Amino acid sequence: MAGDKVKFSTGTVVDADGYLYQVGSKITATASELNNIADITSDAMSASTVMAALIETYTVYTIRSGSIIKTVMYLDITGALSVATDLDIIGNTGACHIGQVTTAVNGLVFSGKVSCAEVPAGGTLDIDLYSATVGTGAYDVGIASLTETALMTAGGALAVGADHPFTLAPPANDYLYLCSGEAANAGTYTAGKLVIEMWGLVV
Repeated sequence: MAGDKVKFSTGTVVDADGYLYQVGSKITATASELNNIADITSDAMSASTVMAALIETYTVYTIRSGSIIKTVMYLDITGALSVATDLDIIGNTGACHIGQVTTAVNGLVFSGKVSCAEVPAGGTLDIDLYSATVGTGAYDVGIASLTETALMTAGGALAVGADHPFTLAPPANDYLYLCSGEAANAGTYTAGKLVIEMWGLVV
């Protein structure tokens, strides 16, 4: 009876491989309830109003496993602007952070990395990640004018498949910023997908 299923009056189905399935009922839990069971929190962080409205995609979720919290941030930076000045903030007019790191949400961050899922185009190809103590850092302002921490300096154009580990962890309560890593290729991004991952200790 290969490929057949046999239905029993008890409300179960046995497939050709001998696996049993319950029929007549369905899962009614919401996505939020299932996420809570799995210790997954979506929309865990928020970008500035400017960045949230500007870029194509911004999603963040956290996963807690024992004493470790993993944060995953996915950005499609299409629509953001960069200038041809090294270490100037990427975005548009106004505050341009991409989220605040807190121990309550992210744990005490001790490691992280930036991965490229789609090569940036239209703007600066070399993109760095910094944090700063304030969330008011604006487009075309040098990140060095803030109290900042260099988390990841790419050292060249981003490429799919290349992971760039953090060299320092962001201090608690700092805000994250994307910055030009080169003095070239000013423009508006027409492509560019980045994944930022961080690992923190529950405190």
